Amino acid sequence: MKYRIITLNYINIYYNHLDCDIMVKLDEKMKTAFSKVKIFPVATASEDGVPNVAPIGFCQLVDDETIWIADNFMLKSLANLKENPNVAIYVWGPDTGGCFQIKGKVDIIDSGEKFEKMQSIVHTAKPGLPAKTLIEVKIAEVFQCAPGPDAGKKLL
Repeated sequence: MKYRIITLNYINIYYNHLDCDIMVKLDEKMKTAFSKVKIFPVATASEDGVPNVAPIGFCQLVDDETIWIADNFMLKSLANLKENPNVAIYVWGPDTGGCFQIKGKVDIIDSGEKFEKMQSIVHTAKPGLPAKTLIEVKIAEVFQCAPGPDAGKKLL
């Protein structure tokens, strides 16, 4: 157990270097793969390095460098993001032709034009979902996830 905490604290230290003033843009192949995923494993960590991974159904690519995540039922993930704004999103599915991991920093938005637009999209697709908060991810890095010699290689 101590090994995991030490490792996760190292990862948090690593993640804290992400500077989202410098964003990267997904290429066409990545955008196509993203569009084919139904459920996204989204990883967060508390300030102390306690991890959480949650399956997220509403994860939308807004543009080449921004992802919107709707908070419908987040508890631990939202608490983690308030303490530590770093997130990792795993992109894989049977029709994606591979896999990759997106890392970025988030802004938590609970009012305004973007928030209202997200709420409208969620309520149109699934009436009854609360759409309580918009998690806006600015993409900072993308890594290869497929096994083999390029596993973990920085793609963007």
